[in-house]
Amino acid sequence: MMHRYALRTVRHRKGGFLGAFLALMCAAALITACGTLLETGLRGTIGTERYAATPVVVSADQNVHRTTVKHKKGKTKTKHKAKPIAERAWLSENLTTRLSRVPGADRVIPELTFLAEPLTPTGTGTSTGGRTAYGHAWDSAALTPYALTTGTPPRAQDDLVIDRYLADRARLKPGDRLTVQSTQSPRTYRITGIAAPTGDGIRHQTSLFFSTAEARRLAAHPGQVTAIGVVPAAGTDTADLEAAMAKALRGTTAQVSTGDERGPVEFLDAAAARIKLVSMGGAMGGTSLLVAVLVVVGTFALSVQQRHRELALLRAIAATPGQIRKLLGREALLVGAAAGIAGALAGLPLGSWLHGRFVALGAVPATLQHTVSVFPLFAAVAATLIGAWAAARVSSRRIARIRPAEALAEAAAERGRPAWGRILAGLVLLAGGTVLVAVLSVLRTEPASTPVTFLAVVVLASSVALLGPLLVRAAAAVLGSPLRLTGPGGRLATANLRGNATRMASVVTPLTLLIGMTCTVLFVQPTLGHAARAQAREGTRADWVLTAEGPGVPAQAARQLRTDRDVATEVVRTTVRVGLDKYAAQGVSTAGLARTWDPDVTAGSLAELTHNTVAVSELAADQLHLKPGSTLKLTLGDGTPATLTVAAVYAKGLGFGDLTMAHDLVARHVDNPLAATVLVSTARSQEELAAAVRKFPGVRVVPPATADSLQAERLQANAEVNYFAMGLVLAFTAIAVVNTLAMSVSERVREFALLRLAGATRRQVLRMLRTEALSVLLLATTLGSGIALAVLTAFSIGMTGSAAPVVTPLVYVTVVAAAGLLALVGTALPGRVALKARPVTAATARE
Repeated sequence: MMHRYALRTVRHRKGGFLGAFLALMCAAALITACGTLLETGLRGTIGTERYAATPVVVSADQNVHRTTVKHKKGKTKTKHKAKPIAERAWLSENLTTRLSRVPGADRVIPELTFLAEPLTPTGTGTSTGGRTAYGHAWDSAALTPYALTTGTPPRAQDDLVIDRYLADRARLKPGDRLTVQSTQSPRTYRITGIAAPTGDGIRHQTSLFFSTAEARRLAAHPGQVTAIGVVPAAGTDTADLEAAMAKALRGTTAQVSTGDERGPVEFLDAAAARIKLVSMGGAMGGTSLLVAVLVVVGTFALSVQQRHRELALLRAIAATPGQIRKLLGREALLVGAAAGIAGALAGLPLGSWLHGRFVALGAVPATLQHTVSVFPLFAAVAATLIGAWAAARVSSRRIARIRPAEALAEAAAERGRPAWGRILAGLVLLAGGTVLVAVLSVLRTEPASTPVTFLAVVVLASSVALLGPLLVRAAAAVLGSPLRLTGPGGRLATANLRGNATRMASVVTPLTLLIGMTCTVLFVQPTLGHAARAQAREGTRADWVLTAEGPGVPAQAARQLRTDRDVATEVVRTTVRVGLDKYAAQGVSTAGLARTWDPDVTAGSLAELTHNTVAVSELAADQLHLKPGSTLKLTLGDGTPATLTVAAVYAKGLGFGDLTMAHDLVARHVDNPLAATVLVSTARSQEELAAAVRKFPGVRVVPPATADSLQAERLQANAEVNYFAMGLVLAFTAIAVVNTLAMSVSERVREFALLRLAGATRRQVLRMLRTEALSVLLLATTLGSGIALAVLTAFSIGMTGSAAPVVTPLVYVTVVAAAGLLALVGTALPGRVALKARPVTAATARE
């Protein structure tokens, strides 16, 4: 019976449930889209290209491991954790001989993969069409396989074979000359042949093939190989060969991959992107869910308030509180099911589009294929149903508890004061948000502070949702006198703010959340980036800086500038792990370092920085309990363990990374040993330096200020990924603002009609609506700005040590203006529609 009545109510009150349906549908779409990203990170396929013709691939372990053993109550628990390293780990070439003896192995092919960027007249990267260029030895062409379509294999050191894709784009042919920037100085090679892969499976890379001797020189890892491909003999099962290979490699760190496992071995960036995508999808999904719950509860509260008279009448004719709650719950489940299914289906193309945008922004490589299954759909529908049911239960608490004799009186006028339970819950959330802000002020790493930052905004906005009626009445008391001076519209707006505080509070909440969340998203990265750039700018003593348009500045360019009087400090960057924790690190040339670099040393001396020592930031020193003379065990970028002595502790870790080592130590253990920048201290002019490095394509000599601007552009590019990631959440919140405003205005048809019958004109009613909207906007702006300022200040204290977040006035004004536009449009359009009906008809119409 109750189910039939709920279904009939939804069918005959479509307009009343439309706002809740839209909010739930948008929430389901957002959860589905984030769920597909999360699933792509967990299960996304990385298809192989280079090893397409190689069923078995042997590679080095790309992780660092830690095993802990705990003894508790006579039981032993062993936990094993692994974290990926930043660079490619290499194998000993001697394993090739061992593997060739394994029964069932027909061919064992060692592979070398290294940086090899073709430099064409059209510019770096344009000739490859956005594909990553890799260098290989021609002996490993069979791994794909590549076969010559014209010309001859490379035999001499200056011979080169390029693939058909590069030849077509750059219009190259055998006999032409091509300059290649690899791990060494640029070198010009003679193209001896053009090769093409079998099939069309190569879509994300360009291959350049060198002679074996030249490839080994450029790879710069003597006695090591990137991977080893194994082709089984005729009649040998791949699984049997894999097992035999694993047995032969027992006792080494090498691992055997077959099938889809070969892709992560080939595309290390895609394998690393999985973790980033899991983190990003989880953060977006979690924030989306919290925002959705907050918005949906507000929407249902407004929907129940619109039906107050109807529900009060049911109580008056003997409906029990349980029946009212059951009715609203079943209505919510019906709306939630329809909205959840529609939103989940809409979320699939949204997730695909979102993945495409992340690929375009460079946050996710194209080799990580977008994965979709039914799990995000089920999760979105389930979350929508639970959220709708919970929102209905929360919204029905007061109407279900009042006595039948009081029901119609309750429906006629809004309660003067919110329930004590609501006030108490609001104060608890306010205290929780305050605690989160306090915790944020002591967090000093970005991965730890970012989730707390957005959680604090949502929790504080939730406290605003619960304390909203009190805040609206307080605002009405403050704004009452100024509003009365604006005429009849202002007096009516003041009366509505006081008499309908709960309804107005339902509009204040999403606006507060929108302004607070948007300001936080837009100003978190500038606050961090500004502090990092300021530290880097203050710590750079160089007169000039070498930068490169391509993969980096060759070591020979730096050597060209070094003299008895001039210093050239090469800077190469990487990421290392101490235990399982990740730290940003750099390698610097130590000779004359004090003339080009000053990280504000607070203990020890940079003069002690050698191949066996390390300088650490104050943050790393605090976390790892280090001081000058301490021993630090770490894992370099390619998985090589190192034990170093701490030589110095410096303050400017935000600008220069947490660990600084000797350049040669770091360069030997990274995929790209070219310097990111070269700091030059000299009396020579910019023109003289430019002439000295003219033979290095793409290398420029710029002032430190210009280098700082280039760094700012790179930081901005990284920030765009975060802006885009949170953009959908903000878009959903904006939709919720308009939705809530439209619901709030559309329920007031009878009120507008009575005002018209009492003598008010359409213009006066619309002016009243505009005044209300601007009053609500002022309150929401104050609350949202206050929340954002508190959170950003705490973030700035924790991350930069300064209570001065970076806020761009023009951007802030734009945010408020956009929120104001949403408020005015969401009020004016429904208001005009509501005023179209004749006053007499609207005033006497049945609900």
